[in-house]
Amino acid sequence: MDTARTWIEPVVAGTQIGSSFYDTALLMVVRNHYNKTINNQLVSTNSSTDDVLQKAISNFYIIYNVIMGLTPLLSAYMLAKIGDNTSRKVTICVPLLGYLLSRMFLLFIILWEWPIEVMFGSAALNGLTGWFTTYWAGVMAWASLCSSERRRSQRLIIIEMVYGLAGFVGSLVSGHIFVHLNIANREGTILVCCSTGCYALCFLYSMFILRTPEEDHCSESRASLIDDTDNTTIQGHSAEESTDLSPSKLIFITMFTSSVLFNISFTAADDVINVFVLKAPLSWGPVDVGYGNAAAYMTYITSFLGVFILSQCMGDLAMIVIGIISFSSGLLILVFVRWTFMYYIARSVMMFSQIPMPTIRSVISKQIQGSSYGKVFVALQLTIEIVAVSTSAGFNKLYQATLDWYSGFCFIVFGTLGFLSIIPIGIAACNRCSNLDQRTIRITGNSIQVPEES
Repeated sequence: MDTARTWIEPVVAGTQIGSSFYDTALLMVVRNHYNKTINNQLVSTNSSTDDVLQKAISNFYIIYNVIMGLTPLLSAYMLAKIGDNTSRKVTICVPLLGYLLSRMFLLFIILWEWPIEVMFGSAALNGLTGWFTTYWAGVMAWASLCSSERRRSQRLIIIEMVYGLAGFVGSLVSGHIFVHLNIANREGTILVCCSTGCYALCFLYSMFILRTPEEDHCSESRASLIDDTDNTTIQGHSAEESTDLSPSKLIFITMFTSSVLFNISFTAADDVINVFVLKAPLSWGPVDVGYGNAAAYMTYITSFLGVFILSQCMGDLAMIVIGIISFSSGLLILVFVRWTFMYYIARSVMMFSQIPMPTIRSVISKQIQGSSYGKVFVALQLTIEIVAVSTSAGFNKLYQATLDWYSGFCFIVFGTLGFLSIIPIGIAACNRCSNLDQRTIRITGNSIQVPEES
C-alpha cells in the first residue's frame, strides 16, 4: 500500500483530464467572444469575417502563450531547487494550486461576462506558480528517481501514456459537455467546473495522500542494478572502473538542442492546428474539436506501444529518430488537409510523435545524479519554453500572413524544423559509437596490446 502511494500516475491522469476540459472550453469561449464582437461591428476590410475571426483568435493565443511561457522564468528554477533540497512535492503541489486558482477565471468570464483579457491575468498567475514547466519537470524527476537506467525510458513513456490516455478520454467528452450541460444557457459552465474539480482533487491527493519516494533507497536500488549489469557484461573490471562514468557534455548539448528544435516545431504546430480547424474547409464545432484533441492524445498511447516494442530491439537514440520522423511526416500531410478524414490520416502518421521527449529526458537522466533531477529537468523545460515563446509569435504571424494565400504553408516550415532536430541525434549516435569502440579497446587491453596513435 505504501508503494502504491508513491505512484504519480493518479495525479498525472486527473490533472490531464482537467486540462483537456479546460483547453476545449477556452478555445470555444474565445471563439464565441470574438465571433460576437466581430458580428456586432462593421468590419471595414476586404478580408472575410472568417479570416478576421482567425486572426483575432490567433492574436489572443499569441499574448496568452507568451505570458504563460515567460512568467515561469521567475519561479520555476527556484521551486525546483527547493524541491530537490526539501520535498519533491513542492514541484507538484505549487503548480497544481496555481492551475486550480488561475483556471477559475474562465468560469467567471462565462458566468459574469468579464472581459476576455482577464485570461491574460490568469496566465500570469498560472506562470508565477510554475505552470507546466515546473509541474512536468517535477513529474519526470519523481518518475526517474525510482526507476533503473535500463527501464527508465519505458517508465517515462508510461507516464506519457497515462497523460495521453487521460487527455483522450477528457477530450472525447469535453465537446459534448460544453454543448449539452450548462447553467443558465451559458455554454461551458459545467465543463469548466469539472476542470477545476479535477485540479482540486489532484491538489488534495498530492498534499495528503501522495508519499514522497525514499531517495536513498531508490539510489541504492539503481546502483545495485547498474553494478549487476556491469558485472554480467564486463568481466574482469574493477568496481571503481565500472562506476567511474563521467557525464558527456556532448550528450547534454545534442539532447538539449534536439529537444528545443523538436519542441519549437511541436508547439508551433499545436498552436496553429487549434485555430486552423475552426476555419473553412473544416469549420469544426465543440464536438469536432473534442474529437480532434482526442485523436492527438491517442498518439501518447501508440507512442507507449511503440517504445514497449521498439525498445526490445533498438536503443534510445534510434527511437527518438523514429518519433521525430513520425511527427514531421504527419505535419507535411497536414499541408494538404481539406476534409476531416485527412486530418485523422495525418494524426495516424504521427502515432510515434510522443516518443522523443520522454526518451530524451531518459538519456539526460542517465548522465546525472538523482539529487539534480529537478534542477536539470526544469532547466531543460525552461530552455524549451523560452525558445518556444520567442518563436511562437513569429509562427502565428506567419500563419496569418499566409492565411489568404495558402493556410497550410506553415506546416511545411514546422515539418522542416522537425526533421532538422534529427541532426543533433545523429551527432550523439556517432559519438556514442566512438566511445563504445574505445571502451572495447580498453576492456580487451589486458590481453591485446593496442598501438598508440602518433
